[in-house]
This record gives sequence, C-alpha cells and structure tokens, in this order.
Amino acid sequence: MTKSGTAAPRLSVYQTFKTKNKEFTGEAMRQRGIIMHLVAETLPTKKTRTAIAHKLAERNGTTWQNIYSGIFRDLDEILLPLGIVEESGRLPIKRGPKALQEQGVPYYKLTEGGLLVAASLSEIGAERLGIINEFFEKNSNSKDKDLKKSVLTLLDIAPNFVSLLLRRYVESYSEGKIDKLIPFDSDSVKKALDESLMIQRELLEGFSSLSDTDKEPIMNFLKKVG
Repeated sequence: MTKSGTAAPRLSVYQTFKTKNKEFTGEAMRQRGIIMHLVAETLPTKKTRTAIAHKLAERNGTTWQNIYSGIFRDLDEILLPLGIVEESGRLPIKRGPKALQEQGVPYYKLTEGGLLVAASLSEIGAERLGIINEFFEKNSNSKDKDLKKSVLTLLDIAPNFVSLLLRRYVESYSEGKIDKLIPFDSDSVKKALDESLMIQRELLEGFSSLSDTDKEPIMNFLKKVG
C-alpha cells in the first residue's frame, strides 16, 4: 500500500483470470496493446492516448471511446508511475480548451524497463532482436559486461529460452519478487529464476560435458519427444 492508503500500481501484462489461468484479463490485454503499439510506432502523432485508443479499438472491433478511459487509467495510474512508459513530448493543438492548447497533447515512449517488458511478450517475433538491441544500447548498467553478449547469443541459438527467461523476469517483477526491472543484471535475473529455468540450466551444463558419442542419442530422444 502507498502512503495514501491506496494500492501500489502493479504491472498486469501477465495477469490471467482466476478461473481461466491461460486467458489474459482485459487489463492485461490493454497494457500489452499499449506497450506493443509504442514499440512499433515512430510518429509522435501515433503515440498519443487517442491514437493508441483508435489502434486498439480497430484491433478489437470496438469504438475508441469505449476503451479510452481504460487506456487513460493504464497509462496514468500504472505504466507511467511504474516507469514502463514516459512522456516523450507534447503536440500543439488548435482546438479545444485554451489550457490544453497551451500545454499541448502528450505523446509517449517506452523506457528501458518498457523495452524489456515488450521483448518478453509472446506477440513479439522477429522484432525481439531489435528491441533487445535497443534496450542494451540504452541500458547504462556496466556491472554485467557479458550479459548483452550472452543474451544475444542465446537469442540466436535458443530464442525460446530467452523468451522464457524474459517472461519469468517480468512476471517476477509483477509479483513483487524483484523490486525493479532495471538494472537488468545477473543478481536480478537469479532472483527471478524458477524451477523450470534451473532445470534447463542443469540440462545445458550436463549436456555440454558429454562426449559427442553420448550427445547423439540424447539429441535423438529430445527430437522425438519435443
């Protein structure tokens, strides 16, 4: 809880229905939609609240007015306070209230943490490489000099592993197991590891120690069951 007694904002991109744990809630889908839209668009005019609402409404077969309030709330009460999204600038307008004309309409961009969340989403395909590269270009963390090389190498040879790693990392943040998305370093990733990732690490370490003769039947077995 915050000092005012209200619940602290919580990222919901992996929130599922209690009775349907494989189906994302409406809030999760909106937040995923916002993040995916901001990572894909480059024009400021396409990154305002209204532009985001129009795009998500078109995708979901509804009117932008129906989802605008939800998008407003997701941005102002969750994504902005958490530092997933930040204001990138303001666009001047000629109509509407004088105060709004003077202040302009805000448009948004993803932060370092926002790029990390975007890279973890299942909707991302071949774009993941570009997003992760952009993240590491902006990431000022110098503690783990080998982290970038390791992740990019794994992305090339085991993209599903990287996808799982990033998902568990973002889920751990959403669940409060880690306090911050940034810095993204070995210590933070270690806290986010669950049993499935530890099993994969064990398999990798064990497999790499085998001779070529011993590796072949294991590979054949894994291909058959996978």
